Amino acid sequence: MAAKIIILDFGSQYTQLIARRLRELNTYCEIYPYSKKIDLDDSVKGVIFSGSPFSVKDDNALEVDLNQFINKIPILAICYGAQYFADRLGGEVMRSNHREYGKAMLKIENDKDPLLLGLQKDSQIWMSHGDTIKKIPEQFELIAHTESIPVAAFRSKKFTYRQPIYCIQFHPEVTHSLEGSKILENFVVNICKCPCDWTPASYVKDSIVELRNKIGNDTVVLGLSGGVDSSVAAILMHKAIGKQLNCIFIDNGLLRKNEFEEVLESYKGLGLNVKGVKANKEFLSELNGVSDPETKRKIIGRVFIEVFEKESKLLPNVKWLAQGTIYPDVIESVSVHGPSVTIKSHHNVGGLPEKLNLKIVEPLRMLFKDEVRKVGAELELHNKILSRHPFPGPGLAIRVLGAITEDKVKLCQDADFIYINILKETGWYDKVWQAGAILLPVQSVGVMGDERTYEFTIALRCVNSMDGMTAEWSKLPHDVLARISSEIINKVKGINRVVYDISTKPPATIEWE
Repeated sequence: MAAKIIILDFGSQYTQLIARRLRELNTYCEIYPYSKKIDLDDSVKGVIFSGSPFSVKDDNALEVDLNQFINKIPILAICYGAQYFADRLGGEVMRSNHREYGKAMLKIENDKDPLLLGLQKDSQIWMSHGDTIKKIPEQFELIAHTESIPVAAFRSKKFTYRQPIYCIQFHPEVTHSLEGSKILENFVVNICKCPCDWTPASYVKDSIVELRNKIGNDTVVLGLSGGVDSSVAAILMHKAIGKQLNCIFIDNGLLRKNEFEEVLESYKGLGLNVKGVKANKEFLSELNGVSDPETKRKIIGRVFIEVFEKESKLLPNVKWLAQGTIYPDVIESVSVHGPSVTIKSHHNVGGLPEKLNLKIVEPLRMLFKDEVRKVGAELELHNKILSRHPFPGPGLAIRVLGAITEDKVKLCQDADFIYINILKETGWYDKVWQAGAILLPVQSVGVMGDERTYEFTIALRCVNSMDGMTAEWSKLPHDVLARISSEIINKVKGINRVVYDISTKPPATIEWE
């Protein structure tokens, strides 16, 4: 069992960032809601309490049993966590007159302390809290302050507890804390003595052994989408169980132009046992004339399940359904506030395990998106697949706004084909997170030669992001945009206008539906 650090989530917007910073140190970690009872076996080397939008002085403050952790493993408490320890162990926490937010300079009192070892005397940090610690508990000592905050970091006095407790009133996980990663590394290495040996290579090695033990001689079915997650999951499963894995790749008629044939060919070149299923007629006939985005998604999900179920039943002795679930999906399902409000339904194989009486296996469930790509590279998956932009599960159904028709899908495919190819030719495809063409339900007047036209408008969407949670619109050069516009209008009959979307996420989403 891998050595790990546990992160307790108290609802901070930065909780996932803590995990990502630890993973960057090759340290394995897991996030749990603050309310979960943690089994502190020998693999758990330390615990980090996250920040929170709540106040420890609120009547509805988030409560945790500190006795689960005190004297058992090293503790690092961040912001809300620090205030919680101060308040519950005899210190004094008060509501601040103003929110302490933004950059500050950390003034270190003891540069020999293991947590602050190697930091500059004045180190830039990032504050974000509404409460202030006025007095630390008697069994603690101050180790850092700022010009405006007398208590920025404190720790339990030596020999007070069997394991050290560190509390900091700033966020080391954000990039604005310039030496924040060093602080986290000091906690992991100097204080928790946790090995930093969790690498893509070790993940692949351990996963193969675990998958072989779990699956045994059973048969597994996996639905491929052509995307990074399902592709890496398939290759990892294939390395573990070989021909026991059966992959199904369904053409729903909503893929990019020529994508079904190209992706199917690339999968076969990897040695995967893949069956391609042409089901475009089933999907497009059900979607014909449907304009509501949620209805589109639900129809696609239902038809996908029907097609997948039919194909799966043709396979003998299937016991497992493999999915490309990744860690952000897992975290979301057990978050402090429960699953987020539904902004849009997700297209997945929901309901299939029950319908087919299958057990679930998720080989990527502990990986972030960037880690999935690193594992894929370790598995020598071709960069053509690893570098693919995210593509929505419902495909072009949610990029053809308004009522769906086969002709409109083709218009969107043809425009998107030109757009993506020019991005690749000009070197911009690998510089952005995601790009796609959206067919708007808007027709406008144009002139082609001496003729008046009344045709559709294409919107180009192109964004930069780390994980898709937030996104900035990409600053594509004007000459590249001009070329894309010109080629789409000249080569795609039915489109006479091209616009560029310069909205950020939030408030906009990356997809339009």
